[in-house]
Amino acid sequence: MKKIRIHREGYGILLTIALILIVANLLVWYSDASEGIKIVHFSFTILVYGFIAFFFRSPSRVVEIDDDNMIIAPADGRICVIEPTEVQEYFDGERMLQVSIFMSLFSVHANWFPISGKVLYVKHHDGRHIGAYLPKSSMENERAVTVIESKNGFKIMAQQVAGALARRIVTYASAETECSINEHLGFIKFGSRVDLFLPLDAQLFVELGEHTRGNETIIARLPKRIE
Repeated sequence: MKKIRIHREGYGILLTIALILIVANLLVWYSDASEGIKIVHFSFTILVYGFIAFFFRSPSRVVEIDDDNMIIAPADGRICVIEPTEVQEYFDGERMLQVSIFMSLFSVHANWFPISGKVLYVKHHDGRHIGAYLPKSSMENERAVTVIESKNGFKIMAQQVAGALARRIVTYASAETECSINEHLGFIKFGSRVDLFLPLDAQLFVELGEHTRGNETIIARLPKRIE
């Protein structure tokens, strides 16, 4: 049985909400409201708190891969984009294969590194908060970009994109540091998406509409080792 815990990004929020709900319940309990209303109110607050705790769940997932060219899903969700595109940031217009994963409110919102290697570049961009399922959200929404060089010399980009409800992207990656699968890249609070930009000749193992599990689903295999 896999262990599920609360992600550290949820500690402060859950504590604050717990205090607010406790005060709200005490006010209702000692008010002139009927017993039925008090029970309904208490039950509702328990459900609300339970959902928020569920959102911040952080399952323990460990994958063992003996191929350094394998790209692992950085997030739970559904494949919403598979298409070639020009990547301006860092790659100066190079055409790459974009694979995007849309994360709903019910997805695990922890993000994992998609490959082991070295982090070359990290940058956060402020932006809008339109629906993360829209194609233009990749460029217009708040986002955080991380470029990773694989152990075999390939460079890929992982982009965390905020959604309509998301108001904070957390990125743990730091430039010029080593990274590894099984480690968290970051966390996005509420609905969002993660874009991967891979070499055009990467071998793809997923299809549009397919559901992924972060740090478990194999997305693609990079080309043969650079000589």
